[in-house]
Amino acid sequence: MKICFPILADKGLKSPVNNHFGSTKQFLIYDADKDSFETVENCDAGHVHGACQPIKALDGRQIDAVVLGGIGMGALLKLNAMGIKVFRASAPLVEDNLQLYHNGRLVEIKVDDTCAGHGTCGHGD
Repeated sequence: MKICFPILADKGLKSPVNNHFGSTKQFLIYDADKDSFETVENCDAGHVHGACQPIKALDGRQIDAVVLGGIGMGALLKLNAMGIKVFRASAPLVEDNLQLYHNGRLVEIKVDDTCAGHGTCGHGD
């Protein structure tokens, strides 16, 4: 199982989770089977608002879940169509959200919970 986190700064598992998927500069991908992680640059950070390409952003890497502060409807629908679940981060750091995820305490983001545009997200910026 591979879990992806958009991050604000690369500090390993102590990285702060970014509140936005498409505009993040980096992703941390945690591989639960190997108990390891890698950091990936966002290859789609310069996209037009609403035109996020999640797999392009992840440089083609396959993932099973995403944990973040917020996401636009288009990116959420594209991820869900590929069988990838998206969860709302409940803590500021990757390591804390991993624990919450493993304990089943993160809430899955649904279409009604998505961002309508930067500055209008219910999760904060």
